[in-house]
Amino acid sequence: MIGRLHGIVIDCTNPQELASFYEELLGMQRVQDEPDWVVIGDAPDRPGLAFQQVDNYRPTTWPTAERPQYRHFDVQVDDLDVAEAATLKLGATRLPGGGDTFRVFADPAGHPFCLVI
Repeated sequence: MIGRLHGIVIDCTNPQELASFYEELLGMQRVQDEPDWVVIGDAPDRPGLAFQQVDNYRPTTWPTAERPQYRHFDVQVDDLDVAEAATLKLGATRLPGGGDTFRVFADPAGHPFCLVI
């Protein structure tokens, strides 16, 4: 082993807002909070999600590949309908795609993610 995962960094224009979205979606807490850099996780000493301010951020163009998504989260849920309603209330947008076991959304900054069962 060379190292351990410290975190995943997500570019966005508003780290405070996007971190709040993912705190609610994933049940995490803020472990670092600066105006242009926010980290959330389940504990300060474990890997987390970091959100960094990028002034010229341009969201992906799902489902076309003009600006690809590069990565996305799969968030496991117990009930797709209940989770979809709560996710939309947080500010997500439903995107094309999905099926019986998953649905595709965009977070408030336009990053695609899936709810899966």
